[in-house]
Amino acid sequence: MTTPQPLPGVAESYWMATTDAPRWPLLDADTTADVVVIGAGMAGLSTAWELAKAGRHVVVVEADRVAAGVSGYTTAKLTAAHSLVYDRLRRTRGEQGARHYARSQQAAVERVASVADELGVDCDYETASALTFTTDPRQRQAFQDEAEAAAEAGLDARVVTDTDLPFPVSAAVEVAHQAQFHPRKYLLALADDIRARGGALYERTRVTGLTEGSPCKVTTERGATVTAQNVVIATHYPVFDRALHFARLSPRRELVVAAPIATAAAPQHMYITDDMGKRSIRSAPLDEDQRLLIVTGESFTPGTGDTRERFRRLDAWMHEHFPVGATAYRWAAQDNDVSDGVPLVGPFHPGARHVHVATGFGGWGMSGGAMAGQLLASALTGTPPEWAGLYDPRRLFSTLREGSTLVKQQAEVARHFVGDRLKTSHVDVVTDIPPGTGAVVRIEGRRCAVYRGEDGATHAVSARCTHLGCLVAFNEAETAWECPCHGSRFGINGEVLQGPAVRPLPARKI
Repeated sequence: MTTPQPLPGVAESYWMATTDAPRWPLLDADTTADVVVIGAGMAGLSTAWELAKAGRHVVVVEADRVAAGVSGYTTAKLTAAHSLVYDRLRRTRGEQGARHYARSQQAAVERVASVADELGVDCDYETASALTFTTDPRQRQAFQDEAEAAAEAGLDARVVTDTDLPFPVSAAVEVAHQAQFHPRKYLLALADDIRARGGALYERTRVTGLTEGSPCKVTTERGATVTAQNVVIATHYPVFDRALHFARLSPRRELVVAAPIATAAAPQHMYITDDMGKRSIRSAPLDEDQRLLIVTGESFTPGTGDTRERFRRLDAWMHEHFPVGATAYRWAAQDNDVSDGVPLVGPFHPGARHVHVATGFGGWGMSGGAMAGQLLASALTGTPPEWAGLYDPRRLFSTLREGSTLVKQQAEVARHFVGDRLKTSHVDVVTDIPPGTGAVVRIEGRRCAVYRGEDGATHAVSARCTHLGCLVAFNEAETAWECPCHGSRFGINGEVLQGPAVRPLPARKI
């Protein structure tokens, strides 16, 4: 077999490549706190900082590196304009629900600006408009309805047809007074200030157990425990299944390419469209003469399809439509969509008294994470905001809001859970796997996920995801095993890269 052609750019997020992070210690001894926050991304650190500012003793535990998970691989838009959301909310949640969504998300944008100013952190914060656009003339009425609904909800919104994109659009909903920033610079400043306020942060510390009560107890894979009155689960996808949130969440992965562009040719604002397999566009400052154009798209379920081909398609689109230089970076972002389109932020389950969750931001985790920090800190220290009920995870299932979406999500999970097992094998024997790639092979009656290195050495692990048992598939572009059911990701030796799984794939002898 032929060796795959290399993909363009460095395989790293620009945000990760341009920041040096301090190394935080591992948790190797029992400790106590007023609140333990699980997860050190935008939602977790925002919540921890708000609580520390309110005088609470906070402990943050992170399975990987602080601010290096999903929040280190985002597109980093700070906006209350989440594609065509307000007309749908007006129909499914009423005018008040749409207003609460707009008010809470816009407050989150403004909160990041005020915190960055308070901490004196230069996080490349820039104000800009956010535009959702279409090139399809048949969609104009839908965009008119969205602009009307967004304006009714309290945003500065209008329909436009002229943009600074280098191609025509049929319609765009422009929402003014939004922002973009460097998420890692901001989050690392939050982490430093949490410590300065008496908090503690631990990384490389994966949480594997939770005992609810008064107080609660969180257990890590190394056996250390954190005892706290309250727990916040901010792990992107909840690492505990007792609330059955996985039934309402569906994982979505998107690719990102970035290249330098002359400042004069760079878009001044932020753009997104569902056309062309989805495209999201923004730029970030590089130097006096250049900016970095960042293009996101090619949405797919983890563990499905050819990721290398998707990268090439996205990169070709960027070069076709913009006068950019050579591709500098490429990375991927992962998000979770809630079946009714509204994040889950609040009490973990109907019986929860001291455990809260923040998840399901649907691709808008920067404003969503800041919103979650304000909501949860207010709930744990006093009175929750008036819009807290909109995000309550305990809300009942609604056929109007989520019936067809929920059925589709669960049908897709069932298709992978059952259908993938009906395949005899992905390849017949290990020697059929080209070097530098991986495949699922049946060995002695068991399906094994086998990766062959460039040197021919094999790495074999169980092909069954340790979350709920779906079969993993290999992502060649990112050299990882991915679960198509709920989005868990694993390294070639089975180590957990991304939850909800908390246990590695067991090694297999071949």
